[in-house]
Amino acid sequence: QVQLVESGGGLVQAGGSLRLSCAASGSISSINVMGWYRQAPGKQRELVARITSGGSANYGDSMKGRFTISRDSAKNTVYLQMTSLKPEDTSVYYCIVISGRDYWGQGTQVTVFS
Repeated sequence: QVQLVESGGGLVQAGGSLRLSCAASGSISSINVMGWYRQAPGKQRELVARITSGGSANYGDSMKGRFTISRDSAKNTVYLQMTSLKPEDTSVYYCIVISGRDYWGQGTQVTVFS
């Protein structure tokens, strides 16, 4: 069993910042990819950011320049620093860990108000 514990979501004014964290624990050997997706009501789940074990990161188009993903491999933890937040960033953010298969977190709500 693998457990993902997400934290850091919340309510923030437009232009503000939030930092999400996701810690993986349990029967997990080597993690290839860690990342974040998001899904707003009535919309498809979309990539926010992913980072490989080698540190290579890629971002969704609307997040580039505003979001930064990082990971602490020793702690099996991935972080998402979000800045210049916009109301359209309002969504449920899901952590993903790929280690042989995909593992998903339960999601954390981010709400940006103008």
